[in-house]
Amino acid sequence: MKPFETQAVQSTYESPLGKIHLLADAKALLGVWFEGQDHFPALDAFPIVNAHPVHTMAHAQLHEYFSQQRKAFSLPLDYSVGTDFQQAVWRQLTAIAPGQTSSYAAIAQAIGKPAAVRAVGGAIGRNPLSIVVPCHRVIGSKGQLTGYAGGLPRKIALLQLESAF
Repeated sequence: MKPFETQAVQSTYESPLGKIHLLADAKALLGVWFEGQDHFPALDAFPIVNAHPVHTMAHAQLHEYFSQQRKAFSLPLDYSVGTDFQQAVWRQLTAIAPGQTSSYAAIAQAIGKPAAVRAVGGAIGRNPLSIVVPCHRVIGSKGQLTGYAGGLPRKIALLQLESAF
């Protein structure tokens, strides 16, 4: 992955599933991670700015999501830290409706790379926009729950939350 925009700023959001770290620049959300999740980047170089327009929108929408008042996010997103392949996978994740799931094989097929199932799994694991770009909605081809960078208990909780929508 490429480095994040140097003019980015960070904030945190206290969710029912733990602290979430957000990173944004002047135009878009760059990252959303649960504290300590796999591939959690070092954010020490980015100042904490809570009164930032993108962060304010993201905090409001996360609150609505966890309160079951919002099914889908409508935030400006920047995928530029990923490769072209990763970006294609991340964009495809946004097509999975709340309360629905998809498989790694279906994502690979949808982006025109049906043989790239393992690579799709790798891209999903490195999704920098957790929850907002719903990688938690991807399960195994036989319906089994598979890994989640934020931890399997969080994946289960997110899927249960969305099943109530």
